[in-house]
Amino acid sequence: MVGNVLVLNATYEPLNVVSVKRAVVLLLKEKAQIVEATEAWVRAQNWAIPQPLVIRLVYYVRIPHCLSLPLGRRTVLARDGYACQYCGARPDKSELTLDHVVPRSRGGRSSWENVVTACTRCNQRKGHHTPEEAGMPLRAPPRRPRYIALTVLADARQHEVWNKYVF
Repeated sequence: MVGNVLVLNATYEPLNVVSVKRAVVLLLKEKAQIVEATEAWVRAQNWAIPQPLVIRLVYYVRIPHCLSLPLGRRTVLARDGYACQYCGARPDKSELTLDHVVPRSRGGRSSWENVVTACTRCNQRKGHHTPEEAGMPLRAPPRRPRYIALTVLADARQHEVWNKYVF
């Protein structure tokens, strides 16, 4: 039982990532149902179930959406899907930087609406210009994330099947 399992709310909204062991406990207590599974099986003396990849809770769990996420490298990269917001490249995390849309040298603030993920090349090319001045339009306008689960799901690219539930 190696790996992680994506936990969805009853409404199919991503909630958390848990161990396979925790997911099996939720399934055995009938608090969750399997949505996606691997071809491997989890076996015990009297039962066997497919090893889950994605489970859905049977009952709805209310999530406080009004909580504010801290602005940081990890949360901005997760919000932007680990992709450069100028060219769309998806290099390693170490090659991604944070860029201020309106540069700080021009009064730009460090806020959700002014910070985006950029690859090193695009960040250097843009320099202290705005995207319009540099001729580098953003792929999507930066926004405050909708829900707190973003931080939990920052490494949600572990399984390709998770993409249809997370991003």
